[in-house]
Amino acid sequence: MWSSLNEWLWQDRFWLPPNNSWTELEDREGLVFAHPQDMLVALPLALALVAIRFTFERFVGLPLSRWLGVQDQARKLVKPNATLEKHFLMEGWRPNKPQIAVLATQCGLTLRQTQCWFRRRRNQDRPCLTKKFCEASWRFVFYLCSFFGGLLVLYHESWLWRPAMCWDNYPNQPLKPALYYWYLLELSFYISLLITLPFDIRRKDFKEQVAHHLVTITLIAFSYSANLLRIGSLVLLLHDSTDYLLEACKMFNYAHQRRVCNSLFIIFSLVFFYTRLVLFPTQILYTTYYESIANSSPFFGYYFFNSLLVMLQLLHVFWACLVLRMIHSFTKKGQMEKDIRSDVEESASSEEEEAQKQPQLKNGAAQVPQESPTDGPRSRAAGWLANGHMLAT
Repeated sequence: MWSSLNEWLWQDRFWLPPNNSWTELEDREGLVFAHPQDMLVALPLALALVAIRFTFERFVGLPLSRWLGVQDQARKLVKPNATLEKHFLMEGWRPNKPQIAVLATQCGLTLRQTQCWFRRRRNQDRPCLTKKFCEASWRFVFYLCSFFGGLLVLYHESWLWRPAMCWDNYPNQPLKPALYYWYLLELSFYISLLITLPFDIRRKDFKEQVAHHLVTITLIAFSYSANLLRIGSLVLLLHDSTDYLLEACKMFNYAHQRRVCNSLFIIFSLVFFYTRLVLFPTQILYTTYYESIANSSPFFGYYFFNSLLVMLQLLHVFWACLVLRMIHSFTKKGQMEKDIRSDVEESASSEEEEAQKQPQLKNGAAQVPQESPTDGPRSRAAGWLANGHMLAT
């Protein structure tokens, strides 16, 4: 049954241009072609990257954070309270005023004590700056090495400068070893991100992160299996060009080096807009939509691949709107918005400010006017940016 399903799934007419077959992509006369089974090597390599990551964070990221002056704020642990803990886990970590009043009565506490408990409990679940710095430093090193490594691999290739060459004699394009190793490393990295998600700080966008990594892995694996390595390599390189800048921006933000962070944010914004809103639609989408079928008719793989790329471009536009908001705040206030600079601990004064902005009841439901720095849609999107979620990424 499995062999029949596999044979049906990989029909020539689904994934290859008309009048082409998988038999033409078999290794011959010293020529090596991409085969789906080659990607299986990515699984043990992903586990190796996980081990390298934890070693890097322990022996490089942590000392670097101390050298740059990254300090975790002291946190007071909450006293165990089963009633409040149950509400925190089941109902939400920011109860409104009527809920606080009921909980205070049930626990024999004052309103102030109950508010203080929830504030400390929220802070307790927030990731410390040192851990976030270590994670950002690991991603920075990988994206930086991946970007410049990709440049070395592609610099002398014709399709880097002329994307239309991606379709020259497609799909009969032999696989070059350097391109294979780079592609394999990218796939392994995103698999390692998926593996480490349960061990990282669990955020509210956990499900979105899982979905993103799965889509990314699918894109890389599909482009390799269908021998779309040339155009796939351009997409990877284009996205890596901004990811390391964002991670560097986060690192200096955690180290409270505002000037460097702000400068990097400006550079990141310029590179992001040029690569995602100019190069991607005019070079990548144009060549995949028009030039890829210049000598053939459309087929299922053509529609499948272009649909994924269009969805990616829509995400680029969405992220660009968020970056524009940050730029607006930057020019108006001289600094980026709080959600992108992220993870500010709540203090007693912030609790008092929040108390003055109590939610109003509308149709029996509490409307909360202000969200946690790690709670709202904009901050979740900022988290997607921060994790490189720009494609397949």
